[in-house]
Amino acid sequence: MIVDLPDTTTSKVSKEIMTMRDKGGVVALGRVLTLVVITRSGHEEEAILAANEASREHPCRIIVLAEGTDSAQTRLDAQIRVGGDAGASEVIVLRGYGELAGESESLVSALLLPDAPIVAWWPHGVPEAAAQTSIGSIAHRRITDSANEPDPTAALFNIRRTYQAGDTDLAWTRLTNWRIQLAAVLEQLDGSPITAVTVEGASDSPSTVLLAAWLTLALDTPVSIEAGEPGTGLHRVVLSRAAGDVELNRPRRSVAELHQPDQPVQRISLPRRSLQDCLAEELRRLDPDDVFGEVITDGLARTNLRSVRTSEH
Repeated sequence: MIVDLPDTTTSKVSKEIMTMRDKGGVVALGRVLTLVVITRSGHEEEAILAANEASREHPCRIIVLAEGTDSAQTRLDAQIRVGGDAGASEVIVLRGYGELAGESESLVSALLLPDAPIVAWWPHGVPEAAAQTSIGSIAHRRITDSANEPDPTAALFNIRRTYQAGDTDLAWTRLTNWRIQLAAVLEQLDGSPITAVTVEGASDSPSTVLLAAWLTLALDTPVSIEAGEPGTGLHRVVLSRAAGDVELNRPRRSVAELHQPDQPVQRISLPRRSLQDCLAEELRRLDPDDVFGEVITDGLARTNLRSVRTSEH
C-alpha cells in the first residue's frame, strides 16, 4: 500500500500512519530500530530497495529524506509505504522544498520509533562530518559509502579526519569475507615471516585502500597497492615470504583461488557483496565498530599511498 501526502506536515504523516495501522492492522511491533536514509534526488528507489531487503532481517521504520529544491516554495511532500511495498518495514519518504530542503532533525523527530536506536545512512554524498550533522548527531550508528564519491580515497581521509565512534563506511563492510579468508590463511602459516604485502584492486576502490590499511596494522609489514582497471573491485593479495609467496586471487567475480607453496590450488567462494547484504550486516550491530575505527584512524595514516602503482596484471 502506498499513500501520497502532498504539501503536508510530519504531524499529519504520523497521524496517517496511525490511521493506516487502525484500519489495516499495520503495526510497529517488532521494529528494532529507525533507519534514516539521507539521499540525493534520483537515488531514492535504489536506497529504498536495499533498505527493504535489509529490513527483512532487521524489521525497522525507514525514513527517507530525499533531496528537494531549496529555491522552490517551502513545503513538504510525503509518501508512506507499508505491506508488500515496504518489505518488513514501514517506509516514509519525505521531500522538503524551500526552507525544508536540507537535512534536518526536525523533519524526522516526530516519526522516530520511541526508545529505539537510530541509524543514519548516506548512500550518496559523504558529509563533511557525519557525527556533526543534524541527523548524525542523534544517531547511534552513521553509515557512509565512499565508493560513490568522485574521489573515494579523499572521502576515506575525510572520514578519518572527522571520525567519531559509531561511524562506518560500506567500503569496509565489503571487505568482511576477504578479511575472514585472510585471517584463516594467516593462522595456518608456519613461522616464516611475511616480509612484504601487495594488495591489488581497482583504482577507484576504497575497499582496496582499507584492506591495505588493515593489513598494515595486523602485520606491521610494508604494504604496497597495485591499482587496476576501474570498476573491478578488489583483485588479489600477495603475502611475500622467504618460504614462498601466498596469494589469494579473485580472477572472476565470485570465485577466488588460494595459492600456497607445495599445496594444490584451493578455490573459495568469494562473491562481490550486494548493497543490501552490506547494509544488513551493519544493521546487526549498534555498538561502535572498534576495528574499523583503528583502521580508518591509525591504519590509514600508516598506509603508504605513494606505493600505489598501475598494475601490469
